Amino acid sequence: MDKQLFLKSLIATLPKRIHQFKTSKHENILYTNPDYLFELLWFPKHHTNTRFQVLIDIRGVDYPSRKRRFEVVHNSPSIRYNSRIRVESSVNEITPICSVVGIFPSAGWWEREVWDMFGAYSSNHPDSRRISIDYGSEGHLLRKDLPLSGYFEVRYDDSEKRVVSEPIEMTQESRYFDFASPWEVASLRIK
Repeated sequence: MDKQLFLKSLIATLPKRIHQFKTSKHENILYTNPDYLFELLWFPKHHTNTRFQVLIDIRGVDYPSRKRRFEVVHNSPSIRYNSRIRVESSVNEITPICSVVGIFPSAGWWEREVWDMFGAYSSNHPDSRRISIDYGSEGHLLRKDLPLSGYFEVRYDDSEKRVVSEPIEMTQESRYFDFASPWEVASLRIK
């Protein structure tokens, strides 16, 4: 199906659901409100002329300077029509995004990962446990405002036979900063 014809028919069918759209080589990019995400992914999956029946992934992007700082991106190809659709919606830390596990069962893993790494929560998710980070950890690893050095060290203590979490102790006196380039030192020795 022609990409322009597809976009026109989709916008005509769901006029209030799509804020903005773009087209690139083999991909249609649609921007929507998080409340309408379920409808916007359900329709192209079941429509005869589109058949976006696979969800490739769900990604999160953090823009800390924006009011709605997280952008959640759903990617889906249509094998039959050699086309891709990318649906993007923006949320903040409080607003949940609609879960699409009812449409694509594979979305369960991706939504959990976006929650774990960014903190963008999916409402009506059947299993919202953390995937990559320990349950006692605070924060979300891929947020741009996460401290780089951290405050706690997590390690396995062989004497206690368990994982322990303790504050990091970094004294300034123990650090040694050598600002000379090794190439400058080598050139001084050669002369």
